[in-house]
Amino acid sequence: MPVSHGLYEAFLAVARAGSLTAAAHALGYTQSAVSRQVQALEEEMGAELFERLPRGVRLTEAGRVLLPHAEAVRDRLAAARTELAALRTLDGGLLRLGAFSSATASLVPRAQAVFRERHPGVVVARVEGPSAKHLGLVAAGEEDLAVVAPAAAAVPPPGVTLHPLLDEPMLVALEQGHPYARRRAVRLAELAREEWIVGNERLEDTLFRPAVAAGFRPRTGLLAHDWIAKLGAVAAGLGVTLVPALAAASVRRDVALVTIHPDDVPYRRICAATPTAPTAAATAFLGLLRDTAEELIPSSAT
Repeated sequence: MPVSHGLYEAFLAVARAGSLTAAAHALGYTQSAVSRQVQALEEEMGAELFERLPRGVRLTEAGRVLLPHAEAVRDRLAAARTELAALRTLDGGLLRLGAFSSATASLVPRAQAVFRERHPGVVVARVEGPSAKHLGLVAAGEEDLAVVAPAAAAVPPPGVTLHPLLDEPMLVALEQGHPYARRRAVRLAELAREEWIVGNERLEDTLFRPAVAAGFRPRTGLLAHDWIAKLGAVAAGLGVTLVPALAAASVRRDVALVTIHPDDVPYRRICAATPTAPTAAATAFLGLLRDTAEELIPSSAT
């Protein structure tokens, strides 16, 4: 049976004071309570730890052997209490954060910058990847918080809670010389004959997912997984591509961005995923994500 911290505390107090009475006074216990704790520890260790003297007590050989170990236990428990307190007060600890690609263009870094300013003692370990991967990592307890774009009808894994952040509109990227490059908005039907650059042959796994669900089937002329490659192809006049609003600020200057009519492309729902009982750090970061989402896209923040 493991020895409780209270028994070690009583043992150390008696060893320090050389007296049951003095130790009881220092601990705020009765002498009989301290005596029972010492006796319980002796029974647990199978050895007498103190020699009872006419005036006080002194450590036996077994007590002298136990002393440094008891002190080490005390110090480790004190360190644990300090670290646990730091987790509650956000003076320390680790936040394991995941996010999909375009969320790391503006939403996540802006929230992270404020979080670092307010809680410099918390280390943020950030990983980029697809939303499905992050949902699995949160469910497995390997991430504390993730920014994800789940499918409209997706059900989160058991133990995962989704917190809506914003509904993100799509933009279309065109070469600067395109006839629609100076338009305020465009309908998808007007782009039906364009060559679309996509990141996956299965359009349901791309930004086109809501448009495809609404009945639009683009002509796909080029497959490019990397954003640099996609936008480079657009700038060269090889086609057009969808760009999420969160990534708009990072688009190269020789590419024009035009709003797509909201009736044509439903907004993409962006959420934060946390365990059912999130950590203090995850809860604080979630609040900053909500604030940042409202600043970035006020009309569609949830």
